[in-house]
Amino acid sequence: MGDLGKIFKAYDIRGVVPDELDPAIAEAAGAAFVRVTGAKAVVTAHDMRESSVPLSEAFARGATSQGADVIEAGLGSTDLLYYASGSLDLPGAMFTASHNPARYNGLKLCRAGARPVGRDTGLTEIREMIEDGVPGYDGEPGTVSRRDVLKGYAEHLKTLVDLSSIRPLKVVVDAGNGMGGHTVPSVFEGLPIDLVPMYFELDGTFPNHEANPIEPENLRDLQAKVRETGADIGLAFDGDADRCFVVDERGEIVAPSAITALVATRELAKHPGSSIVHNLITSKAVPEIVSEHGGTPVRTRVGHSFIKQTMAETGAVFGGEHSAHFYFRDFWFADSGMLAALHVLAALGEQDGPLSELLGEYTRYVASGEINSEVADQDAAAAKVRDAFAGRPGVEIDELDGLTVSDESAGWWFNLRPSNTEPLLRLNAEAGDEATMAEIRDEVLALVRAK
Repeated sequence: MGDLGKIFKAYDIRGVVPDELDPAIAEAAGAAFVRVTGAKAVVTAHDMRESSVPLSEAFARGATSQGADVIEAGLGSTDLLYYASGSLDLPGAMFTASHNPARYNGLKLCRAGARPVGRDTGLTEIREMIEDGVPGYDGEPGTVSRRDVLKGYAEHLKTLVDLSSIRPLKVVVDAGNGMGGHTVPSVFEGLPIDLVPMYFELDGTFPNHEANPIEPENLRDLQAKVRETGADIGLAFDGDADRCFVVDERGEIVAPSAITALVATRELAKHPGSSIVHNLITSKAVPEIVSEHGGTPVRTRVGHSFIKQTMAETGAVFGGEHSAHFYFRDFWFADSGMLAALHVLAALGEQDGPLSELLGEYTRYVASGEINSEVADQDAAAAKVRDAFAGRPGVEIDELDGLTVSDESAGWWFNLRPSNTEPLLRLNAEAGDEATMAEIRDEVLALVRAK
C-alpha cells in the first residue's frame, strides 16, 4: 500500500498518482469509509483530472463490496459534492487535488449533511483499517447509479442569495481549466450577467496557469482581461472551485478579508445578532465591522475543521478565512466559493457604484499577505521572534495558533505560524499604514531568516 502516512493529511487524502495514490488505495478507502461511517449509501463526485475517474470507480468498487450503494454525481466542484451530501443526507467522497499540480490527486470525505471527515473525525480510523486490511463483507454487494445534481446545485445556491433585482453586470471568470468551467454556466444561467469566460475548458494538466488563485501571478490574466473588457468584476476559482478570489473593475486584487466583511454584513442583515467566525489572520477590520453591525465575532485557528467546528458550536451564520474559503450555515456549514461570489455579485448589482467604491468601507488596514520563510527549526525561529517582542510596552502575545503579537495603540499585529507539511514559517502582518506594516514585517523577517 505504500506510505499511507504521507498521503493522509489533516483534512484529506492527497498524493502523487500513481506513485503515492493509486486505484488499490482508493478501493480500500471506499471499503473502509463505508465501515467507519456505517453508510448504506454514499455519493461521489470528481474533478477533471485524468486520474479522477479511475480513482472514483475504484472507490465505488470498495464501497459496494461492503454492501453500500454508490450514487455517482460525476463531474463536479467540491461544493457541488457538499450540496449532494447535504441534500441527499448521505456521506460523500470528492476526488480532487484542488489547486495542486497535475500529477496529484486526492480524496475529500464527508459524513451525511456535509459534515467534515478529518484526522480526528474518522480519517485516522480509515487509514488504520486500510493498513490492517479491511474486513470482508458477506452480504449482497451494493449497486452503482448515476445522478445529475448540477441543476439542483445551481438552483439551491440561487435560493440562498437574492439576485432578482440586480443591474446587468459584465463578469470575467477565470476557471483555470478547473471545475468552475463546469459549474459557472449553470449557476449564472438566467441572471443578467454578460459572462466573459477564461480557461473554461476542463483540463487537468492546467495548460494556462496553476489553478491556485492565492498566488498573485495566477491572477494576472484575469486582471488584464477585466481592464481590457471594461468589466464590472473578475472572479477566479481554484481547481475544485471551492475557493473564489475577486478582482475589482480596476483590475486590482481584492483581499479575501474584505469579501469576508462584506458577506458578513449581508448575513447579519438577514440574521441580526448572529455570530461570525473568522480565523486569526483575517484583517482586524473583520471583527470590527461584525461588531459594528451588531454581530458577535468569533476568532479561531486557521483550517476548515476549526472553522466548521466553531461554527457548529456557536451557531454562526457565516465564516471566512484569509485563503478565500467562505463557510455558510445555510449550506450545511460547508464552504462554497460560488456562494460567496453570488453574494458579491448581489451586493454590487444592488447599487450603482463600482466594486472598488463598494469595498472601500471594508478595507481599513494594510496587509503584508502571507510570506513564507524556509527555516531548519521552526520552534527556535519563532522563540527568537517571541523573545524580541516580549516585554515591549503595549505589546500583547498569544499562542492560539502559532505566535500572534500585537500592539493595539500602535495599530499593528503579526502572526507567525508553522506549516503543517513543510519546513516553513508563514508570516502575516497588518498595520494602519504601509510604513508601519513594512517596518514590522521586515523586523520579523530579519529575525526569522538570520543565519
